[in-house]
Amino acid sequence: MRPSSRNQILEAAVRVTARAGITALTLEATAEEAGLTKAGLMYHFRTRDDLLRAIQRHLIGAWEGHLLAELGKPLDEATPRERAAAYVRFGPHDTESRAELAFMVEAAAHPELTRAWEELAQRWVPRPATPDPEAVELFLARLAADGLWLLAATAPDRLDPQVTEALIERIAALTDPAAGPVA
Repeated sequence: MRPSSRNQILEAAVRVTARAGITALTLEATAEEAGLTKAGLMYHFRTRDDLLRAIQRHLIGAWEGHLLAELGKPLDEATPRERAAAYVRFGPHDTESRAELAFMVEAAAHPELTRAWEELAQRWVPRPATPDPEAVELFLARLAADGLWLLAATAPDRLDPQVTEALIERIAALTDPAAGPVA
């Protein structure tokens, strides 16, 4: 399978979902959006479930790539605060958040996909295992960034960009190494 055909199909599926919702995502609609025949699409993805699983992996890979670009170094060389700061800076700016939210909700029916999204989040800002103030503070930043992203994905109107930036700055302050842990 040519990677360009595969990516073309996956991006077309995301566009269909962003425009018309997850229920509008069919093999036919995706093929039409991608400029392919249904048979051409089915060469790569035999069923809608195959397509959904591939989209999930595609989106997770894209998120990981954006997060790594935001981080500016390999993940294993980053401190927990640096990882959390990259997570906070990336999430609220996403332009396809409605489609991605729909795919995340759809993933709930597939435990392996739900696990994949959680593993991504855990690599960047893990759930605290103890009430350690620094771990709790970083997790709070993740929750706040996720909340801002969810607002962008579900609100009928976008926040003023200056308000969004001010919120991101406040959330990012939780990841600032100079700030130190919350007492």
